[in-house]
Amino acid sequence: MTQSRREFLASLAAAGVGALLPTTTRIDVHHHIVPPSLLQALGTQRLGGASATWTPAKGLEAMDQAGVSAGITSIAPAGDPFNDPSTAVRLCHECNEYAARLAADHRGRFGVFASLPLPNVAASLREIDYAFETLKADGIALFTSYGDKWLGDPAFNPVFEELNRRNAVVYTHPNTANCCRNLLPNVGDGAIEWGTDTTRAIAQMIFGGAAARYPNVRMIFSHGGGTMPFLVERFTGMAKSAQFAPKFPQGFGGAAAKFYYDTAQVANPAAMSALTKVVPVSQIVFGTDYPFRTPLEHVKGLKECGVFRSKDLQAIDQNALRLLPKFGKE
Repeated sequence: MTQSRREFLASLAAAGVGALLPTTTRIDVHHHIVPPSLLQALGTQRLGGASATWTPAKGLEAMDQAGVSAGITSIAPAGDPFNDPSTAVRLCHECNEYAARLAADHRGRFGVFASLPLPNVAASLREIDYAFETLKADGIALFTSYGDKWLGDPAFNPVFEELNRRNAVVYTHPNTANCCRNLLPNVGDGAIEWGTDTTRAIAQMIFGGAAARYPNVRMIFSHGGGTMPFLVERFTGMAKSAQFAPKFPQGFGGAAAKFYYDTAQVANPAAMSALTKVVPVSQIVFGTDYPFRTPLEHVKGLKECGVFRSKDLQAIDQNALRLLPKFGKE
């Protein structure tokens, strides 16, 4: 039976009964969920793999095994969940309501990065209002690209203007743009293209001027910023050019260090060495890409990669508290 709006709002107001929190604070900003409406709409074959068998109980078990105190939930782009304009608005809305119920039922263990039905700007503005005012979401989850446009494109200005007004936290996850689907046989888009898509979004946000226009939007980029650290020399050169130098007195590094970057799928010596040469440890946040990878793998990888001291690892676990202070321990 579908829960009534009154019952749903009441459940948000009530304190949920959830699992006991771990004794440490470790915030996973990259924790995917699969709401039932999404599974029904896409089917197990289209979602595939770990998504098709996700449950809240499995998520909590994986978190507990790695000492993760809270997972901030979002929808992965597997199966192009919001690609159909005829269903995107409804699916986003239902997924956001499910995420809010999950957070209410397991208070302190789950947070909410609410989805938007972009590129539908009008519907996205309505969902932003609903997410923050009714669902009390912790932030907004965006894909790095929609069709043939990346974050920072002028088409998305109204959305970023509203997010800027609300001082919103915006978590981003790579997607496959129209240009770049199935480019290599037998190599999934996630293996190469998603890191590149993240980099395009970072470049568009910085060099297109959106990062400067919307300074109150606090952005998290997945997977250590994709290929951005490897391309930093080229971006640094661009920022010094006559076209851009007046806009970047602190260079590209100064602009890039205003964003946050999670550790999902990059908790290894090569990636972390590169990222820490571009941004300070204060801008790195713990992320796992659950259920596609486990939190325990990332705790182990970060500890063993040889890049971080103990105090750095603790900072990475807790840097997200500057964005999401309610998940701190008293």
